[in-house]
Amino acid sequence: MVDAHQTFIIVGAGLAGAKAAETLRAEGFTGRVILIGDEREHPYERPPLSKGYLVGKDDRDSVFVHEPSWYAGAEIELHLGQPAVHLDREAKTVRLGDGTLLHYDKLLLATGAEPRRLDVPGTGLAGVHHLRRLAHAERLRGVLAALGRDNGHLLIAGAGWIGLEVAAAAREYGAEVTVVEPEATPLHAVLGPEVGRLFTDLHAAHGVRFHFGARLTEIVGHDGMVLAARTEDGEEHPAHAVLAAIGAAPRTALAETSGLALVDREHGGGIAVDESLRTSDPDVFAAGDVAAAHHPWIGSRLRVEHWANALNGGPAAARAMLGQEVSYDRVPYFFSDQYDVGLEYSGYAPAGSYDQVLIRGDVGKREFIAFWLSEGRVLAGMNVNVWDVTEHIQALIRSGRTVNADQLTDPEVPLDSLLAAQGG
Repeated sequence: MVDAHQTFIIVGAGLAGAKAAETLRAEGFTGRVILIGDEREHPYERPPLSKGYLVGKDDRDSVFVHEPSWYAGAEIELHLGQPAVHLDREAKTVRLGDGTLLHYDKLLLATGAEPRRLDVPGTGLAGVHHLRRLAHAERLRGVLAALGRDNGHLLIAGAGWIGLEVAAAAREYGAEVTVVEPEATPLHAVLGPEVGRLFTDLHAAHGVRFHFGARLTEIVGHDGMVLAARTEDGEEHPAHAVLAAIGAAPRTALAETSGLALVDREHGGGIAVDESLRTSDPDVFAAGDVAAAHHPWIGSRLRVEHWANALNGGPAAARAMLGQEVSYDRVPYFFSDQYDVGLEYSGYAPAGSYDQVLIRGDVGKREFIAFWLSEGRVLAGMNVNVWDVTEHIQALIRSGRTVNADQLTDPEVPLDSLLAAQGG
């Protein structure tokens, strides 16, 4: 039993941190729970920032994990707008930016990630944006609306999920959009060229211009305002605003300065944790974007920067903090909405890990499932405008068995029957 006089501290007031705090109380922990966040906002979810909230379909209040009053009711102590600046693992203390010193018995690091910055001239101009926080989304929402009214140009550096979702939002506002991407297709590292080309076609059909095979080298401006952007191949692109969407870096400063084991950037970065989300210190745990967890069925460390990982990882870490046996083995999952396309992706199939991509359904109608396979085994699946199949896709992935390609690609063969055939 956990002592009721113990103090559990959660550093990071995002979705992972908020769900961890909720889980501690749901599991009966009666000790002190402290939730620390460097933003003044109560914990909120990030997907709406590039989807419903950004395009004006969702209101501001819809992004929050809990009603503000919930925290007092659950006796969760909030320290918002106060970053944790130092972790002393020997003394088991966390110091905040205002000098407050807090003692812990167990600690959860859910510090998330921060957007990578462009390292080119002109990034200090007022029209250069990032999208990670609610304040960023509020600002960008106004920018997109203004660009749409004035027939302005948005240039996006990076054709990953954030870049593509903002491109779709900008087109809904009526803004002109150019996406600069050094790879040959969008989402090249995630989906590969075969499926990546489908997103080129989707966005081109909605008026987005792509400039592949080049990096941004300079943002040109006057009187603090953006006028254009240049790429390494000598091209100049009109731009009244620029979004840097070149990925995110895990926020590991507290872990690093306190001597916790980390994973190097070449292998994804983050705080090294075992399958129970415990760090190299038995009293310190990590969850969400910052955690590089040993994944039981993948067999290696994996850091996942998506909503479902925060949603499920926070509670898993909380249970481990309470001494429960935890093996965090969720199949990686994320979703995206772009124009009239909704999709869900399950699994893990980095470049070089698969030898075949199979399609089930109608790509032309944008109603299909793509599967990534290695030696006949499904590593990942992405359903596009096809619903209620995620459970079956994840079961195929977990099974680790070879599948019949003809049956896998035949929409007339239910995926659950394919699983049943495997089980027989």
